[in-house]
Parts: sequence; C-alpha cells; structure tokens
Amino acid sequence: MKLKQISVFLENRKGRLQKALNIISSAKINIRALSIADTSEFGILRMIVPEPDKAQKILEDNDFVVKVNDVIAVGVPDKPGGLDGILEVLNRADVNVEYLYAFVEKKCENAIVVIRTEDIDAGVKVLKEGGVAMLSPEEVYTI
Repeated sequence: MKLKQISVFLENRKGRLQKALNIISSAKINIRALSIADTSEFGILRMIVPEPDKAQKILEDNDFVVKVNDVIAVGVPDKPGGLDGILEVLNRADVNVEYLYAFVEKKCENAIVVIRTEDIDAGVKVLKEGGVAMLSPEEVYTI
C-alpha cells in the first residue's frame, strides 16, 4: 500500500516554484497533493502525482533535482482525534514519522493524510495490523 511521492529541491529564489509547477502542468500531469517545506536557502516541494516517473524525468530534463520516495496514504476519520488515533498506532509500535501532510478528498467523509515513516515497510505493517484504512496508489491518483 505504498505510493510514490516526488520531492523537488528548489533554490529559494523568485519564480523557481512556478517554473516547476509549469513544467508539470505543461506535461498534463495533475497534482493530487502537495506540500512545501523551506529553509533560507532552498525548499522541498513534495507532490503526489499519477505519473511520478514521468514527472521525475521531465523535471530532471529541466535541471531540477528530484527524488522519488515511498509514502503511505491513509484515510483519517474527519473528526477530532482522528489523526491522533493513527499516530498512536505508529507510536506504540515505535515507528517514527518523519513528516506528514493532508489533503481533502471530495467523495468521502475521511480526510486523507500522506505519511512518510523512517521505516516505510514497518509503517505499512503496523498500520495494517492496527486496522487503519490505507489507500492504494490507484485510489489516490484518481481522486
């Protein structure tokens, strides 16, 4: 139940984010979720796209540094404590969460959270055993 996320390293200068997104847009690749983290010198644009290999290639062809990681997408009950319960499952099993970000899915009552754990296979195993609703790549890419 892992899906691919692309991480694009961006120099922290005017127009660089727009250029990366324009390349993705011009390639007719739809972004399903994104997150941006930054420091004073660079940013990391993380994206879930239906065609991660195509996105990686086209960005690298345009001089961007791109890394592909495995992440987990889970359905989180859209109510107070929903995410806390999922994080508790990981915490009890001593699985470290490196980062996460959420996006809204219009068709159901759950929020969707993308989670990157230090050990992705352990994260998948623990979440499955904990009864957490995990989404397949196909489910996420077609949202």
